[in-house]
This record gives sequence, C-alpha cells and structure tokens, in this order.
Amino acid sequence: MNQDALAGLLNRLARGEVTVDHVVDRLKRLPFEDLGFACIDHHRPLRKGLSEVIYGQGKEASVIIRIMKQMISQGENILVTRLSLEKAKEIQRYFPETTFYEQARMITLIREPIRISGRGTILVMSAGTSDIPVAEEAAVAARFMGNQVDTVYDVGVAGLHRLLGHWDRIDRASVIVVVAGMEGALPSVVGGLVDKPVIAVPTSVGYGASFNGIAALLGMLNSCAAGVTVVNIDNGFGAGYAAGLINRGEA
Repeated sequence: MNQDALAGLLNRLARGEVTVDHVVDRLKRLPFEDLGFACIDHHRPLRKGLSEVIYGQGKEASVIIRIMKQMISQGENILVTRLSLEKAKEIQRYFPETTFYEQARMITLIREPIRISGRGTILVMSAGTSDIPVAEEAAVAARFMGNQVDTVYDVGVAGLHRLLGHWDRIDRASVIVVVAGMEGALPSVVGGLVDKPVIAVPTSVGYGASFNGIAALLGMLNSCAAGVTVVNIDNGFGAGYAAGLINRGEA
C-alpha cells in the first residue's frame, strides 16, 4: 500500500464508504505478513515508494506464486527477478496477466498503472550484445519504478565511433547506466564525457582472465573518471533501482 492508496482508503472511511473494520483489516498486515517461509514487507511501498521485489532464483514457482497472491491482496504491483523460462511459464499459467521479459529474466504484474515520476530519462547502455540481458534487467527495473528509459546497445570501446554516434541521447539523459564485461572500460569513457551520474555494472562476460566479471569489477572500481559508481557483477536490477532513486522527481 503506497501513500496514494492509504490516503484513498482513509478518505473513503471519512466519507462513510467503508467501515472501520474494513480499514483495520487492510492495515493490520501493513508492517509485514509472516507466511512461515517468507515475511512479506507490505509496508515497503509506503516507506520507499516501491513494492518489495521478489528474487526468483532459488525459489520454487509455487513459492513465488504464494508470495504474489498475498502481495496482490494488498493491491501491490509486482516485480520478480532472475526467473528461468520454465518458472515464468508456470507463473503465467496462474497469473496470465503478467508480462515476462525473457532477456531480463523478469516478470511484472501491474495492478495500479505506473505513473511516470522521474525527472528525466535514464539511459541504459551496453558495451556488447552479450551484456544486453543485464542491461535489460536494469531497464525493466527502472521502468517499473516510474521512469522514462532509453537504451543504447553494443557501443563498446572496441569501436568508439559507435558510442559518439549516440551523443544526443547521452546528452539528454539525466542518469546513465553503463553495462560492460571484458575489461569493463566503457563506464570510464562515458564518465569522462558527461556531467551526470554514471552507474557502472560489470558483467561476467569475457574470456578466462576476466574471472567471471572480477576483472571488469576491479576496472570499474579503479576508474579515474569522477562520478562513476559501481554495483556488483551482473546486478542490473540494483543499477536500475539506484538510477530510479537518483532520477526520482518531487511529488
């Protein structure tokens, strides 16, 4: 329950459209709901402006479905991350109104229309096409938070002219998420060109000496370009969420 939903419920009570018992029933589970195997943070939309996000990896589809059912009962929009195609299909059999983003490995279920509240556009960039799944995870997360999102893919430093060919879109962005594997050089290049926050995402893409993304992570952490911050390896969701908070407009 977010602030708008809570205000609407209290206004309905003031107008006599619902009973006190109805309001108490809606609010008694607001802090959290203990299902025995999961404690759902129903208070999070009110506290942070976004529903709790379900991490799908390591959970059975049946467990995810039970959590989703309880979140729906509180009127929350739902985002599930790190889903295999098989789990997504099982969830969609139960909730056919969901949308599955196969590259991003995410599912969304939108009960309340998402209002664009970001101040500007979040630009998500990838160095190579192999980095796109992580970039898409960032893009879907940022859109779910109510942001305009633009994407520019396959513009790595092996062909720098490709990056400069998108200068207008780079210049218009308010926050930039840069996703790269291999040596992780692209965020430093972008950070040296722009006057806006750059969130760097190392990916596990690369040959043996990339050490499953550690080389890119260390390269980004050691960037000499000011204004570049770094999230964990393959953490597109974390980058998209952080970009959404940075881009958040005033209500």
